[in-house]
Amino acid sequence: MRIADATLRLATLGAGLILAVMAPLVLACPALALDGSKSDDIVAGGPPALKSMDEAFRSGAKWLKSGDKQKAVNSLEYAAERGHAAAQWKLGRMYQAGDGVAQDDLKAFEYFRSIAANHADDNPNGAQSRFVASAFVALGHYYLEGIPNKIKAEPERARQMFDYAASYFRDAEAQYYLARLYLNGTGAPHDPRTAARWFGLAAQKGQCQAQAMLGAMLFAGDHVPRQAARGLMWLTLARDACRSGPDETWVAQLYDGAYQQSIEDERALALVYLKRWMETRRE
Repeated sequence: MRIADATLRLATLGAGLILAVMAPLVLACPALALDGSKSDDIVAGGPPALKSMDEAFRSGAKWLKSGDKQKAVNSLEYAAERGHAAAQWKLGRMYQAGDGVAQDDLKAFEYFRSIAANHADDNPNGAQSRFVASAFVALGHYYLEGIPNKIKAEPERARQMFDYAASYFRDAEAQYYLARLYLNGTGAPHDPRTAARWFGLAAQKGQCQAQAMLGAMLFAGDHVPRQAARGLMWLTLARDACRSGPDETWVAQLYDGAYQQSIEDERALALVYLKRWMETRRE
């Protein structure tokens, strides 16, 4: 399946499928003041302007930075209740990680689903597009793994979430995880060549896991024409970018294995490619 074909599918995959898959949820929250305190009188004063939602989000961000998680949650919930995508995303991440709130995957799922249902057609170059794309990626993981006794695992639906974010929002994380599904044949046909194309798009954006996977495939000639030097270049970039991160070990192992198998000419050419890459990124 060509990436161009995936993009063309957005005409039918877009609002119709995504909104049908994820009907928006009403997140029942008490009315909250902009300063992080609770108030039962805010709604009676009329619907807040968009500026007020933005102020609430900024207030929540300020409280988070200062370490007052409760006031942060109050302000973020005020904005999220009124449809502020960034506030919903932040709360989703907080409930997902148990950061300042009791860990609750279902609440996180509901926030992410609300974002996806209401913002699937947002401008992919807009200011909040990164939050929307990230919500689709989060949903993809939840559908891939499920939530015990609450959300069943649906790999095909996970692929749809990653596919939409990868194609419409051109999100590097989504492109990487979509590639993994094609590589593993999970929720998608086993198609390593399509996987390599998605890895390539994500790698160009600096996604270090995709750089590692693409590099390994190119170095070994795994379902793609062998380009050892270019593969070693991608593996070098991945090793440096993933250093001190959760993926450091397996990325380093891929790099070490390829480097030990490479010959001097391949290493020298990889350095040439690496220099060109760095020069291009600085422009």
